[in-house]
Order: sequence, then structure tokens, then C-alpha cells
Amino acid sequence: MNLYNIGFGQKITTDVDSIAVDRGFTAHITLKSPSEQNITAVLPSTALASESQEITGNITNPDLARNIRIKGNAAEISGDVIITGTNIADEVITETITLNGTKEVQGNKAFKTVSKINLPPEIHEGTDSVSVGTANKLGLPYLLELNTILSVYRNKILEDKVPTVAVSSENIENNTVLLNSALNGSQIDMFLIV
Repeated sequence: MNLYNIGFGQKITTDVDSIAVDRGFTAHITLKSPSEQNITAVLPSTALASESQEITGNITNPDLARNIRIKGNAAEISGDVIITGTNIADEVITETITLNGTKEVQGNKAFKTVSKINLPPEIHEGTDSVSVGTANKLGLPYLLELNTILSVYRNKILEDKVPTVAVSSENIENNTVLLNSALNGSQIDMFLIV
């Protein structure tokens, strides 16, 4: 199969001989059934200890490249949770997310896999725990300089609101799209210019 290479820097002419512009391609990304966000999808509620912990077992990878969220079980819980895994291009990435008591805190990077989670020490002896799960930002397989998303469909119905898109021309894990309604297992189709 011959594939288009968007990195060739092709130009197309305009009606002015001295002006040429970049050629763009329309890409269609289909995500068959991204699951609902789930606060325990990556790591079930795990007890904190008197010292920080490095967790490598009992971890479940996200269903697809998406951002991570964390939550403590007590109002005063604080400290950094460090997530290590890979992005959509299978490159190793890390992200530090700071606990804020019982509030869910989201990261911004899209993780395809999670291999290690560093947990902070407990605040309340013997009772603190932290859960690590998935959130609704979906990873894009392109390094984008601009938001070029044209349209997004859920279950073949056009979304009536424009999604929130984050772009980065350097780090692919920072290219994400967040729909205006929560994921629910329905197929998502995105059209964008690359």
C-alpha cells in the first residue's frame, strides 16, 4: 500500500505565479469504541505508605492514547503522582500530577501505556489511598502547529459543539482532542487537515 507522506513539504500553485502555498491532506481518524472515563481504570485505589512508593504491578493500560486523572480519598491528601509510560508513538513519557485532596485532577498528556506510577507518602497514617484512571482527552497521531480539526462525529452524528484541541509541534503526547460531552463507548470519527 502506498501511503501519503505529509512531511514532504509539497506546494501547490495559486492564481499568482509568484505565490505557492502548502498542500494539505484531509485525514480521517476513527476510534471504534473509546470507553467512558474511569477513575480506577489504570490503578485501583492503592494505600499510601510512610514513604513514597514505585508501583509497577496491578496497572492496566488505557484502552487507547488518552490523558490520566488521579484522586485521593481524604481532603488533606497532597503530593505528586508521577506517571511513566509511552505515548501513541511508543516513546517513553512521564507526567507529574499533583494531588488535591478528594478532587479529581487531570493530566494533559495522552498515554498509550502506563508502566510505572510513583505515589507520594501518606498524610494520615494507615488511611490514605490514591486511585489512577482515565479521562476524556484523546491522543492524536500528528504533531500539529495549529488546530486543524474540521469536524468530529460521535456514533456518526456531527457534534454540535467544537471540541477543545491542544497542539504541539514537538511532543506528540500533547496533541489531544476533548469532546464537549463525555465518552460513552460510541465510535468517534475526526476529520482534520495535516
